[in-house]
Amino acid sequence: MLGVIRRRVASGGSSSSSSSILKQSLQTIRPVSSSTSRVSEEILSHPRGFGHVRKFSCLAPLRGRAISSRTMREGVSNMELTASKLILSRPFSSDSGDLVDAVVPFMGESITDGTLAKFLKNPGDRVEVDEPIAQIETDKVTIDVASPEAGVIKELIAKEGDTVEPGTKIAVISKSGEGVAHAALSENASKKAAPKQSAPEMKDEEKIKPKVEASPVPAKPKTPAPPPPKRSATEPQLPPKEKERRVPMTRLRKRVATRLKDSQNTFALLTTFNEVDMTNLMKLRSEYKDAFVEKHGVKLGLMSGFIKAAVSGLQNQPIINAVIDGDDIIYRDYIDISIAVGTPKGLVVPVIRNAEKMNFAEIEKEINTLAKKANDGTISIDEMAGGSFTISNGGVYGSLLSTPIINPPQSAILGMHSIVSRPMVVGGNVVPRPMMYIALTYDHRLIDGREAVFFLRRIKDVVEDPRRLLLDV
Repeated sequence: MLGVIRRRVASGGSSSSSSSILKQSLQTIRPVSSSTSRVSEEILSHPRGFGHVRKFSCLAPLRGRAISSRTMREGVSNMELTASKLILSRPFSSDSGDLVDAVVPFMGESITDGTLAKFLKNPGDRVEVDEPIAQIETDKVTIDVASPEAGVIKELIAKEGDTVEPGTKIAVISKSGEGVAHAALSENASKKAAPKQSAPEMKDEEKIKPKVEASPVPAKPKTPAPPPPKRSATEPQLPPKEKERRVPMTRLRKRVATRLKDSQNTFALLTTFNEVDMTNLMKLRSEYKDAFVEKHGVKLGLMSGFIKAAVSGLQNQPIINAVIDGDDIIYRDYIDISIAVGTPKGLVVPVIRNAEKMNFAEIEKEINTLAKKANDGTISIDEMAGGSFTISNGGVYGSLLSTPIINPPQSAILGMHSIVSRPMVVGGNVVPRPMMYIALTYDHRLIDGREAVFFLRRIKDVVEDPRRLLLDV
């Protein structure tokens, strides 16, 4: 019986190593409660596992203790289960845990996917923890994909322009960097060697091919080309296609286009205008700008004055701050002012929360912070969500007059424009004054012309005489 076992063990490896393993295994067999675990430990620790022993039921009773075939089958099944657990518990990246996957992070509750705009790093580049390696463009913001570990980028999984979802793997990072530089050097060497090898092969082929004397081919008589068709005088002269370029729209641009068109299709848009004399507000700004900067650390601009005027107008006309929801009207007891900011990637609208509780300095600081984030592309979705009223300042681009479009789900938007010196009648005399046209576009389904005109008139009164804010008149 032992000879049979030795032959079976010898078939899986050398006789010396197999017999020693078998000897150790047979010496440790005890009653079922303890023998199974010890045998499984010894066999699993061996490099070949339990592949050496094909049949355990042939083991003879040792030291007066009987081992049934059922008991052995249970022991073997437990050993197989333990082995499978050990194999499945290995890290997915590598046995040593050197490789780490860079995946797309959570992008927001309302964002399900995005477009991989570009990679900021290439294979072989060194990255630190939380260093951006790629940018994901969504309908609202651009999100950075940060490196989870410090290391070297081994491979880029996704491609620029791919649509990715949260959790999608886009790159593989090696924490040690081993093998990455070697692979890059070998790849470059193979690319350089390819053209050098092709030149001798071409010479050999030229030597092998026999020279064939070319026989003269009789020339065919040339037929005259038909004259080009004459265009009629009414046919338009279209430019050649070579002078046109077709570029796909970014996600942000598509989102802006959809929202603005939905606004036109949903709301009953109507715009009312007025003009504001900016003399007093500009005089206030010039007199206190140095003291304002010295105390608050931020410049005093015109935007804070218009936001304070808009807050006063919304408090006097609450319907401007309301919105239609189905068959109901929602009145908002808070005032969140959205500021339209034009960026190289498109229009974004960050929100100043609880503007009614802020003073001039707090408003200016918040405007500077949000504008900087918008231009840098680091603004978050939460900073653009909500908003009960929007102010758009087209005057910074030189716009003299415009009709802004409502930002859903709001009900009105205020448009500011450029300041132009125009002749105005003051006290019976014609004098030059810095004037600005202001426009209010509102949803006529909810807001009547009376409330819209009163609101715009309130903004005009406050801007022309800021002392009204102190006296609340």
